[in-house]
Amino acid sequence: MADKRTILELEALVAALPAEEQAIFRRIFHVSTTFGEVVPPESMYDWIARYFGSVEAVRRQKIVKVTNRVTLEGALYNELRARRPIEAPSASSDIEATIEGNRGDPFCRPLEGTPEDSFGRIRGTHSITASNIAKYDGFHGVIVFDEHHPLRFTRAAIGDYLRTGRRWAEAAHAADPEAVYYFFMWNCLWKSGASILHGHAQTTLSRGMPYARVEALRQAAHRYTAAYGEDYFADLVRVHRALGLSRAFGQVEALAYLTPIKEKEFFLVGPRDDDDLADALFAVLEAYVGRLGVRSFNLALYLHPLGEVSEDWSLFPGVVGRIVDRGDPNSRTSDIGAMELYAASVISSDPFRVIEALG
Repeated sequence: MADKRTILELEALVAALPAEEQAIFRRIFHVSTTFGEVVPPESMYDWIARYFGSVEAVRRQKIVKVTNRVTLEGALYNELRARRPIEAPSASSDIEATIEGNRGDPFCRPLEGTPEDSFGRIRGTHSITASNIAKYDGFHGVIVFDEHHPLRFTRAAIGDYLRTGRRWAEAAHAADPEAVYYFFMWNCLWKSGASILHGHAQTTLSRGMPYARVEALRQAAHRYTAAYGEDYFADLVRVHRALGLSRAFGQVEALAYLTPIKEKEFFLVGPRDDDDLADALFAVLEAYVGRLGVRSFNLALYLHPLGEVSEDWSLFPGVVGRIVDRGDPNSRTSDIGAMELYAASVISSDPFRVIEALG
């Protein structure tokens, strides 16, 4: 039988949890529900019915606001948002034709078309590293995939990208022992900010302190433990699991996150960037492309420092991963607006439908 639970009924779903899970949920999340009312003229009835199913569906709209009290991330859910009309015209280019037409780009011949790092290149079984020519940190590398098509990946290849990234970071750290903060990212297609279509990920190794959002999450976890005497990430996993919003891949948990930064976000928690993480990433990306229709995404991994640092990482998992859909590459409408930049994220995708894609 299909799961009928929905994010719009989150308050009732939380109220049905055992008392301990309810308490944990409420110290992490705040949920409120409101209704928006619309009075359309008759002249709009046909247009409304065409886009939204019925006039009644629009007259009184339920909006659920979810806020993570610990990290101060927020999401606003209204199922009608997914059906709203997009007036901006789509680009005419076909994604597949564009990708295929781009074969022969510099990443197709990385030894001739890309620079290498001062410590050389790292060769994996499915990838090779290059040095990013326009850097945003002292060590900024590119993991160039052997596979040109950015939406074709295998479990073996994803495991290799993780291992190659780790080897790159260790080589950079050996070249500069003060560079310790390792960050892994993967932007897929132009909607995500990728300037090259050929499949690739990126790596950085920083000095001084972690990137701001990584450090904000580390500090939030410490404040949570100081306030409640419990592990924030364990509790985060526990409440998502209690609601049926989590799937396990060995020691890695993949959460259909309740306060996503944007559509269909998965939040991964695990002890290290190992085979379990590769299994989870492959499952999520396979669900993205094969079942959720995602064509462009951002992926980031927050990882422990490679050397001694002044701050305490004992309450932070070995790896935290975040993966988010960036919308239709053929649409000229941006998925990010003033709300996402300066207020709270407006979300069309229901986490209860997102988690179903993982089986």
